[in-house]
Amino acid sequence: MSVVRCEQLRKSFGPVDAVRHFDVTINSGEILVLLGPSGCGKTTVLRMIAGFERPNAGRVAIDDQTMAA
Repeated sequence: MSVVRCEQLRKSFGPVDAVRHFDVTINSGEILVLLGPSGCGKTTVLRMIAGFERPNAGRVAIDDQTMAA
């Protein structure tokens, strides 16, 4: 079973923190919903998981293999 794990993700653009200390574990078969107001970092989190953005801190792992750190 595949597991996607985000640990202590942080992403900033200049002086603005887009994502601060984001943690989630998504097991195979689970569905994740990111819900929040405009500008809270939802798209940035998805872009880091997909590999389009690199986190300033933390790690994205699939089956314990680090994809971004």
